[in-house]
Amino acid sequence: MNDLRKIYPCGRIARRQFMVRSAAGFLGSALGSLWADDGKIQGARLPGVPKAKSVIYLFMCGGVSHIDTFDPKDNKYAGKIMDAIGFGDNNAPMKRPVIPILRTYKNYGQSGIPVSDWFPNVGEVIDDIAVVRSMYCHQTNHFPAVLEGATGKPLRQFEHPTLGSWVSYALGTANKDLPTFVNIGRPSSPVQLTGGYLGASYSATPFQPGDTPIPDLVPPKSVNAKERERQVQALYQMNKHFREDYAIESEMAARARAFELAGSLMLKAPAIVDFSTEPQHVRDLYGIGVKETDDFGRQLLLARRLAENGVRFIQICHAGGGNGAWDAHDDMKSHEPLCRSVDKPISGLIRDLKQRGMLDSTLVVFTSEFGRTPWSQNTTGRDHNGKGFSSLLAGGGVKGGVVEGATDEVGYQAVVNPHYISDLQSTILHQLGLDHTKMDFILNGRPFHLIEEGLGPIKAILS
Repeated sequence: MNDLRKIYPCGRIARRQFMVRSAAGFLGSALGSLWADDGKIQGARLPGVPKAKSVIYLFMCGGVSHIDTFDPKDNKYAGKIMDAIGFGDNNAPMKRPVIPILRTYKNYGQSGIPVSDWFPNVGEVIDDIAVVRSMYCHQTNHFPAVLEGATGKPLRQFEHPTLGSWVSYALGTANKDLPTFVNIGRPSSPVQLTGGYLGASYSATPFQPGDTPIPDLVPPKSVNAKERERQVQALYQMNKHFREDYAIESEMAARARAFELAGSLMLKAPAIVDFSTEPQHVRDLYGIGVKETDDFGRQLLLARRLAENGVRFIQICHAGGGNGAWDAHDDMKSHEPLCRSVDKPISGLIRDLKQRGMLDSTLVVFTSEFGRTPWSQNTTGRDHNGKGFSSLLAGGGVKGGVVEGATDEVGYQAVVNPHYISDLQSTILHQLGLDHTKMDFILNGRPFHLIEEGLGPIKAILS
């Protein structure tokens, strides 16, 4: 205590009181992945140099309609009644009318891959993109489908960690001043952020563009640098003793580590979100300054800057909260403004990474929890569809200008080279230099595997 008084003269606050008070307002355990210093699954490393150093994972919350975006179908079945066997909450048979697709498709690039008129800018970079049209999952409701896509598990019998947490756990940090796993934007579910049974140290760190990159991390303006340094030193001493008392409690241990190293993040994070050094032509690539694309454009530019500084897994959730704004039950027209808001920023990200020489080492993924049905719900909208949907991948050792798999004639079910959602996860891990079959964790004597189903990496799209 005498040492603490020298560092922090007030000396009147007990360690335990300090931690309890601080927990309420300064920094939550969501700052976990910053302190996953060393990889914990050395045996999962694949031989050779990994193709990707970072992943930028773009998750569209609510279910993107694949047949209105990247999986063109004709309208010869429009108006016909379709047997939707085994669909819905109770898997009861039902009949639904197929509604017409009102989009026009154009063939882009040397590959000639067709892309919807809702994504003209993505179409312009399609030669850098692999389109997987045969994804599927087991769930047809939002929360379980999001859980399945995030964790690779169709059911939540245990607190399974999300994919970014596994990456953080397996590889550790590449920059001790920044997190290993970052989330930008509002997720559909807290499951997308959790470290689960791996521990809070591997959960996502929330980032955002603007003057305050991490909520509650900016110190009061009344505190000068010298005083702040004294506080940080005091925290170090208190946390040292605190860990001895609570070493086995994951949440508390993660919080203690967060306090210790938050000071370095305070210095590093503001520079990452300061776009003043970015040339105007780069901002224009992302659509920054244009109302409909400004918000997502800033998020993707921030993602590029994070990847540039060694952050391994950057997850961006678009239009999250509730079921997600991409949930187009009433009218497919609700997709149009969402597509406009992400189209230019996504193409800008790919162009920017490519011109910087970063695309080869940065894997960009575009996906959703499921697709949407060819039929309606007595409206002009589409229902949830886990039986077939599309995911896009670019960079990080993925072939550009290729299409893998196919859905049936109406886009309902993956029928050619079907890939379960865990195949997408396996592919991401493979490009990061990890063997998904060796991603194991022992909890209370029981082994848990990150991926327990599927065919493994989608080799047809890998260079």
